[in-house]
Amino acid sequence: MINLETPRKFRAFVNQAHQVAAEMLRPNSRRYDLAEHEYPIELDMLAAMVDGLGASGNGSGAGASGVRRAAAAEAGVVNGSNLSSVLSIMEMCWGDVGLLLSMPRQGLGNSAIASVASDEQLRRFDGLWAAMAITEPECGSDSASIRTTARLDGDAYVLNGEKIFVTAGDRADAVVVWATLDKTLGRAAIKSFVVLKDTPGLTVERLEHKLGIRASDTATIRLENCRVPTENLLGSAEINTEMGFAGVMQTFDNTRPLVAAMAVGCARAALELTRDLLSEAGIEIDYDRPLHHQPAAAATYQTLEADWEAAYLLTLQAAWLADNGHPNSLQASIAKAKAGRTANTITLTCVELTSSLGYSEHHLLEKWSRDTKILDIFEGTQQIQQLIVARRLLGKTSAELK
Repeated sequence: MINLETPRKFRAFVNQAHQVAAEMLRPNSRRYDLAEHEYPIELDMLAAMVDGLGASGNGSGAGASGVRRAAAAEAGVVNGSNLSSVLSIMEMCWGDVGLLLSMPRQGLGNSAIASVASDEQLRRFDGLWAAMAITEPECGSDSASIRTTARLDGDAYVLNGEKIFVTAGDRADAVVVWATLDKTLGRAAIKSFVVLKDTPGLTVERLEHKLGIRASDTATIRLENCRVPTENLLGSAEINTEMGFAGVMQTFDNTRPLVAAMAVGCARAALELTRDLLSEAGIEIDYDRPLHHQPAAAATYQTLEADWEAAYLLTLQAAWLADNGHPNSLQASIAKAKAGRTANTITLTCVELTSSLGYSEHHLLEKWSRDTKILDIFEGTQQIQQLIVARRLLGKTSAELK
């Protein structure tokens, strides 16, 4: 296997993230899985610590809010906030994915702001906890079919529509809402807006009951004549039909590696526990013998490990490219597709390998198998990622390859 060392400047921070996962997230994992919609109060102290690390510069891009694409001129940047974020998220999700998604000021909306906001907006939205609202009742994986509208009216945009499956939509301070300025212009007219939760016209309709990541709230949000200041539009207000959907989609280039990192971290937790349980059952993993000369469980385990290694390296590659100002849409989608599907396969197979121990609540394996399902779905499903990869590799447009 390939073994890439963690960059020296990140080691202390990554070790701290692992310690937090081991001492705070993992011990509370089962509690908040059973108490769905109960706010994990332990996270307030943790979020304050992450904020402190980020402000001091020791966090090197702590959590989701730390990601920001390096400018092309910054040729000296090698290992930056994107790589730091995926490494720390892997450790945190080794502890618990749902609790990581519940951390104040570390929402996917924060990643969107960090990725594309102006310097003035970054200062203004500093300290804000932002969720991200893309999916609609009649618009799932095809983000280009968004029907929520944004109409310019004086010094504000008036938003109308409904968003579903909004992670941290109830607890967050604001929501990054994707809406179209003109339905007739298709993808090019879709923009993202930072909408504060206390804005008149924004209401949280309900919270979902879910298979996994139950510690994290998932909301349905309605927007009715919701006036959002023009300065809360992320990116340019100009509708560029030549650039098309690419402008708003740049957000995904930074957030998809983060979701891939969540999957990698949770899958690693399952592999480590499964190895311990197999060892207790007298099945040892021997890397010096061919797979066909080992017990079936050991051979299966090593196959899972190899798949995990591929997902891990692809995730690092996508983050590193973003840090160095290189286009990474292809690599971000490859990493997300590989990590999401691999985490599903690993956690479910680990449940099978450990039999009744894996299926019961005696260990967290069954929970991890539930948690990883969403990681193959949100931020673009497996099928959407494969479609994006195919378009990139074949040089096809979205109209040519659907």
